[in-house]
Amino acid sequence: MKLKLDENSHVVVQDGKPVYVMEDGREVPHDAAATVATIGRLNGEAKAHREAKEAAEGKLKSFEGIEDGAAALAALATVKNIKEGELITAGKVQEIKDAAAKSARESVEAATRTAAEEKRVLTEQNAQLTQNLNNYLIGNSFASSKYIAEKLAIPADIAQKVFSDRLKVENGKLIPLDGNGNPLFSAVRHGEHADFEEAIEVYVSQYPNKDQILKSSGGNGGGAGDSKNNTSNQAKGDLGGSRQERASAIASRFPELNGAG
Repeated sequence: MKLKLDENSHVVVQDGKPVYVMEDGREVPHDAAATVATIGRLNGEAKAHREAKEAAEGKLKSFEGIEDGAAALAALATVKNIKEGELITAGKVQEIKDAAAKSARESVEAATRTAAEEKRVLTEQNAQLTQNLNNYLIGNSFASSKYIAEKLAIPADIAQKVFSDRLKVENGKLIPLDGNGNPLFSAVRHGEHADFEEAIEVYVSQYPNKDQILKSSGGNGGGAGDSKNNTSNQAKGDLGGSRQERASAIASRFPELNGAG
């Protein structure tokens, strides 16, 4: 999607929200406040899952320090289940002790299995929730980028497939990376990480085929240079044509994206 601009190239605003034009032609205002609220909600859910996981681990700790848990529970079970004054014979006492020990052992094993399963499920849920949040942050950064909408001749989802491996999320914050996998620092805010807009501009400037994805000052498609290059690009498809023509042009210029999910 891309920002909707008026005849003076100003961003169109609806109810205080910038309007974006989707691939199918729909016009949708971007609610930044709702986006922030969604991120906050997802962070809250991740915290709740983490706390539940820690509680499950705490259940297991209650058995620490007991070398023979079965024997300890067996003694309690024996006292509870034998009525006062009804100790019968030595053989019956041993039978009762054995039964109590077995019951206690089975209870401990069941509790251990339950706690371990709860921990496993919560760990998986927390990992999935974190991954969903990370994907949302990265995808939303590409979809709402003013630089991509105004400077690139490819849609935001294609730009994401090309450059998303240069981004990671730590503690709910987007961290751009340089070519060596180290954090990319801002050239204007010294000591701080580059924001998404600054990072994507750096990535495009370093991209070997940048002339093919940048919008030109005139003509169809992006990155049109001299007439020779224009002729070559047009032979590969029209980035300024219909949706089908744009898809064909992108597929021919970026074969590495064919079949990408």
